[in-house]
Amino acid sequence: MPQLRLLPRRAWAALFSQLLRPPCTSSPGAVHCHSQGTRDLSPQQMVVREKILDLVVSCFKRHGAKGLDTPAFELKEVLTEKYGEDSGLIYDLKDQGGELLSLRYDLTVPFARYLAMNKVKKMKRYHVGKVWRRESPTVLQGRYREFCQCDFDIAGQFDPMIPDAECLKIMCEILSGLQLGDFLIKVNDRRIMDGMFAVCGVPESKFRAVGSSIDKLDKMSWKDVRHEMVAKKGLAPEVADQIGDYIQCHGGVTLVEQMFQDPRLSQNKQALEGLEDLKLLFEYLTLFGISEKISFDLSLARGLDYYTGVIYEAILLQSPAQAGEEPLSMGSVAAGGRYDGLVGMFDPKGHNVPCVGLSIGVERIFSIVEQRMKTLGERIRTSETQVFVATPQKNFLQERLKLIAELWDAGIKAEMLYKNNPKLLTQLHYCENMGIPLAVIIGEQELKEGVIKLRSVASREEVAIKRENLVAEIQKRLSES
Repeated sequence: MPQLRLLPRRAWAALFSQLLRPPCTSSPGAVHCHSQGTRDLSPQQMVVREKILDLVVSCFKRHGAKGLDTPAFELKEVLTEKYGEDSGLIYDLKDQGGELLSLRYDLTVPFARYLAMNKVKKMKRYHVGKVWRRESPTVLQGRYREFCQCDFDIAGQFDPMIPDAECLKIMCEILSGLQLGDFLIKVNDRRIMDGMFAVCGVPESKFRAVGSSIDKLDKMSWKDVRHEMVAKKGLAPEVADQIGDYIQCHGGVTLVEQMFQDPRLSQNKQALEGLEDLKLLFEYLTLFGISEKISFDLSLARGLDYYTGVIYEAILLQSPAQAGEEPLSMGSVAAGGRYDGLVGMFDPKGHNVPCVGLSIGVERIFSIVEQRMKTLGERIRTSETQVFVATPQKNFLQERLKLIAELWDAGIKAEMLYKNNPKLLTQLHYCENMGIPLAVIIGEQELKEGVIKLRSVASREEVAIKRENLVAEIQKRLSES
């Protein structure tokens, strides 16, 4: 697929500053706005969104995934203590009839609950659905309180790193297919991170808290993250500095080899297991032809508590303005990882089902694609109407209704104006404005001769077609276009 050029630096800045509309201020008599951090989507926006979702879902299906849906809300206890520091962002619902409920925070925990409840030991599934987070909506970070997620997960006991490699391949296929420009997928492993914390002297009770601070490195400078770890998380300054040395490392499989030689990290059993798996993962990524898109990055933390092994995050890169400059990251558009202990939390006997998955960030991708279409001046058709039924004469409503019913019954997408006696020019203008490719015209002359005029809206050419051949001729033309 041809790559579309990336937007200029200024356009990117404008786009990301507009990702979230500021809350609207109602003037007297104005209709009240929707809730802050949510938004309506116009027909034009829905067309863009559906194109993105079609591409994403068709990729999931190509890899053998089955569809799944879960309720918008879960028992509160299902969601608590699964997300670490982010648990405060869960939307709790008012007690209705003795059940404490919460809106789902992501699609992963409900999936794990489903597997445990139904005793499913093996499944490859995809799920597209809305999730809710009680964020403070911020204009610059593009954070919404209600947004759509597209998830793909592989559950089951398999040989190491094969499903993980497939998840990364899927990410690459989707991001390449959407033509968002250059991207990079950062990869790390929770075991390497925990091993790094251990050898740097972080108490085990603080592993998750320190990890969630490191997770903020894409939004905060190392100086601010270090300050948070020392001042708020109570970490010794020299421990924070040792962590700082490690998390500046990123590279490919050679960095994995280097870490095997690291005198401290190589003494940690957990870290060694993680490094072994990453080495194997890179072998598979090379066979899939995507290793140049993947970077082993020791600063990648992923704040969620349930990850147990490989973790990854895809970021868009903005082309460097000057030669020799580092490409700029434009934020995360997909992420995921391995969570082998989550299903066991819902199983009465604690039986685990190993899982690995990914989530595509539709909102940010949607904003980027929409902005790009505006920049390139692409026109968006909001309906899929293929044929318009028109007449130049008065009192032809009955004939138009008979004709349009014939088209609908043949599976052709057709429209007409809801007027008894519309002007022909009005009808033809409507076709042009809506981008409808064909018009069929019926009048007294056509009725007498048993024909229908078929008009190509773009070229304005007209031909007379026998009434009984009309459907076949339209279908032939539509299949050729």
